[in-house]
Amino acid sequence: MNITQTLHELPQSLWLDNITREILNNGTLQRYITDLSITGLTSNPTIFDEAIGSTTAYDAGIAAKAHTAASGEALFIELALEDLTRAADLFRGVFDSTQGADGWVSMEVSPLLTEDATGTLTAALSIQRQANRPNLYVKIPGTAAGVNAIEESIFAGVPINVTLLFSPQHYLAAADAYLRGLERRIAAGLSPRVESVASLFVSRWDRAVSGKIPEELNNQLGIAIAKRTYKAYRELLESQRWRKLEALGARPQRLLWASTGTKDPKAWPCLYVEALAAPDTVNTLPEKTLLALAAQGKFRGILPDGGDAENVVAAITKAGVDVDALGAQLQQEGAQAFIKSWQGLLQRIATKRNALKATTLS
Repeated sequence: MNITQTLHELPQSLWLDNITREILNNGTLQRYITDLSITGLTSNPTIFDEAIGSTTAYDAGIAAKAHTAASGEALFIELALEDLTRAADLFRGVFDSTQGADGWVSMEVSPLLTEDATGTLTAALSIQRQANRPNLYVKIPGTAAGVNAIEESIFAGVPINVTLLFSPQHYLAAADAYLRGLERRIAAGLSPRVESVASLFVSRWDRAVSGKIPEELNNQLGIAIAKRTYKAYRELLESQRWRKLEALGARPQRLLWASTGTKDPKAWPCLYVEALAAPDTVNTLPEKTLLALAAQGKFRGILPDGGDAENVVAAITKAGVDVDALGAQLQQEGAQAFIKSWQGLLQRIATKRNALKATTLS
């Protein structure tokens, strides 16, 4: 049995952290589903920016829409949802067989709405209607404003992938918003079956402290933060608050490991995936990491609820790193990076649209 199948049976869901029109058209995504136990995927503005900018696969779609009223964000959402609905249909069998626990794809709301909770809710509802697929998550960042939007979206019945979480504190704030949304639904006589995942970013921690800590501590902080967060996740699932909701039909907001590709070229490419083998979680893998895992990965045991996380964090704190401050900084930088990618993406699409429109008119 290969490691991807072993992790699938743990059970841990393996999702692809990538989507392009090419892997849909040439059968690569279907092969990953069939051969490598991939049961979902995630997307973000950076992924689409690279996909649209580095290939001609989207030119025909942009050309076909060049003379329509759609432009800017509306045009991008149309293009992205064309891909994501195709992917959602590939995963629909998994979604149905797991009663909605797995088989998801994700679409990000505009990062320009990060501080606008009302605008985020409106965008989430619009994406859900436009996609018209039951297995599409709307991604909302777990910032202070985002937490309010998460609660309102869950209350409105929109499945949410909470993104840009970097610490146990970020995770618990997102989980609390999820629970509040469910509690409000129950109080209103609505079903508590609204699915969600909470995405903790891992490798960016290690990139942030590279060169600032002793070499023997390299590539350990991200895993330590993940262990801390996993402990908080398991404790929440044992809480009376959650048990009450579960008894009424609610499903857990699964913890998702994001940013699991190694940034350090000296690091083992499967480092984060092997270290974070944990039941009832999701791991999103960049394509390069997935292929390395399939070729070289090993199952090294199940992640303990806490492990030696505190020893690692203490050693890195002693080396001069303010871990709490760094978590806040990483979330802010992540939000800004998505805004930059979003703006670059819209500019790239606008440039292609205008060029293709001019070509068809000449």
